[in-house]
Amino acid sequence: MSMPSRFWRLPLLAALLAVGALAVGCGSSSNSSSSSGDANLTGNAFPNVDAASTRAVKSKIDSGNVTELEEAWSMPVNGVGVYGSYASTPVIANGVIYSQDLESNVQAIDLESGDVLWTKKWESPSHGPNGLAVADGFVYGATASEAFALDQETGKTAWQVDLEGAIDMAPGVNDGRVYVSTVPETPAAEYEAGAVGTLWVMDGKTGKKLWHWDTVPKSLWGKPEVNSGGGLWYPPSFDSKGFVYAGTGNPAPLPGAKGEPFGASRPGPNLYADSLVKLDPKTGKLAWYYQETPHNIYDWDFQNSPIITKAGGKEVAIGSGKSGFVVAVDVKTGKPVWRTSVGRHNGHDKDNIHAMKGEYDKIKPGEVFPGSLGGVVALPAADAKRIYVPIVNHSATLVNGEETSEESTATGEVAALDLKTGKILWTTEMSQPAYGSLLVSNDVVFATTADGVVHALDTAKGGEVWQAALPSGSNAGVMVTADMLVTGAGLPAAEGQTAKLVAFKLGG
Repeated sequence: MSMPSRFWRLPLLAALLAVGALAVGCGSSSNSSSSSGDANLTGNAFPNVDAASTRAVKSKIDSGNVTELEEAWSMPVNGVGVYGSYASTPVIANGVIYSQDLESNVQAIDLESGDVLWTKKWESPSHGPNGLAVADGFVYGATASEAFALDQETGKTAWQVDLEGAIDMAPGVNDGRVYVSTVPETPAAEYEAGAVGTLWVMDGKTGKKLWHWDTVPKSLWGKPEVNSGGGLWYPPSFDSKGFVYAGTGNPAPLPGAKGEPFGASRPGPNLYADSLVKLDPKTGKLAWYYQETPHNIYDWDFQNSPIITKAGGKEVAIGSGKSGFVVAVDVKTGKPVWRTSVGRHNGHDKDNIHAMKGEYDKIKPGEVFPGSLGGVVALPAADAKRIYVPIVNHSATLVNGEETSEESTATGEVAALDLKTGKILWTTEMSQPAYGSLLVSNDVVFATTADGVVHALDTAKGGEVWQAALPSGSNAGVMVTADMLVTGAGLPAAEGQTAKLVAFKLGG
């Protein structure tokens, strides 16, 4: 049986880096008066920048001066988790960077100098994407099993809460509440039979649990001794009324259990796995759901934080994930407005429906695009006109109804889609896949790639306008504020490479 460890079921780290097939990402979504994309020249305290998860920031950096970015400082990242040292997006508040490594350790770092102001050691290995959010005087985050709040000035623990499961995400913060989900996995990234991913909501000041929502039923479709599923890999997003939007992960086992091929142990669509959902912020009651992949058999999580924006005058939530589709749905109804295929597909997009109906003869063994490391692995970014999408072209081989194996070398590209129609406006091939989430500022889109390069692309045409080498491979997101760019390089794969946090500044 193929064991799905969410969207990065990986063999040896160094070998995967060599073929560009490391799938990790990062992101968060939060809300605060300081998180608006129109007022973040002094910092971005949330990895997704704003409550809507646009990952769009105001800064002094644009296509006219981006080539003036030079390294200002770097510092080592010492924590070592399951998949490298660093997989988060650093956040910035009032001239201070707040950074979390893959042992869950947290540091406050002076933005200008790189001096460490305080350190909180957890030494709790996570496979990420983890990360932090800063609001109301607290730094919020999670270890491999607990949500926490630290004092923003001192790093002292204000509260910590055991969520009774594995955690690998950055928190969402909105209206004084903190959102953290468990996943149905061990910290070693192995799915556990009987485990249900649960979204927990806590009071930001005290950590008191307010409500929770099980992303899949605890009955696990009749066989908890075999099945598991759900959970959030990235934080939820929020609209102006505070409603909660989240993308969820896959059911398991994938593609099936021994003697029960193609998900036969979990009949039906397996709600609410692989879905975009809207929840009431006061009660956690489900308002609607859009399920991208009913009865998933290929590890196609719909895991990314939804982007809340306007498309043709209509407010939409735009979801994406490893199925290789980007989908805009009406926030009022959950009905699709447009749905766009991105990256490489080779005729297997309806295999899950055939499997759900028991039509196994219609499912052909062999190479499948996207594979479990493919599709839209990391978070897109959006401005007022376009959504910018990181794409991984990687296949898996379907051996039979109980087993898949990894196949092709991964390649990467970034595509821009029209917000109104979903039409692909341009596509740019990357040196290797972008496993860190994208960020857009003014007329440039930033991405890191697994070969250890940070890139800047022109938003209108997609051409590369700047790049810089990092000290090692990267699966981290980029953060920009004022005249500086900060990112992590946490995947050393060759002699002489070192995991570091790196800051670039206009003029050095």
